[in-house]
Amino acid sequence: MNIEQYRELCIGFEGVTETFPFDQEHLVFKVYGKMFALASIENFVSINLKCDPEKAIDLRERYSSVLPGYHMNKKHWNTVLVDDSIPDHLLSEWIKNSYDLVLKGIPVSKRTI
Repeated sequence: MNIEQYRELCIGFEGVTETFPFDQEHLVFKVYGKMFALASIENFVSINLKCDPEKAIDLRERYSSVLPGYHMNKKHWNTVLVDDSIPDHLLSEWIKNSYDLVLKGIPVSKRTI
């Protein structure tokens, strides 16, 4: 997966915005104002994704390219290295899972369609 494919996938979900809240290098995707994915656009080598805590541990044990979230809450976030060791369909699935997890925590009354 390259940065363009990553961006197209993330921005394609309902209620998603892209921002640069930290600096002009780190692109953050939010669903209804809550972050679900983050990556550097200058050096696209990893993606930070929200994850169910038990699933996060399982993925870290199964894949050497899945690490505790860098600069994130390590219980709820994974950093996934984009080094071609993880198939694109799995990366896409994990990105969608991150989106779904965050969306689930947004009250329906706060969602604007």
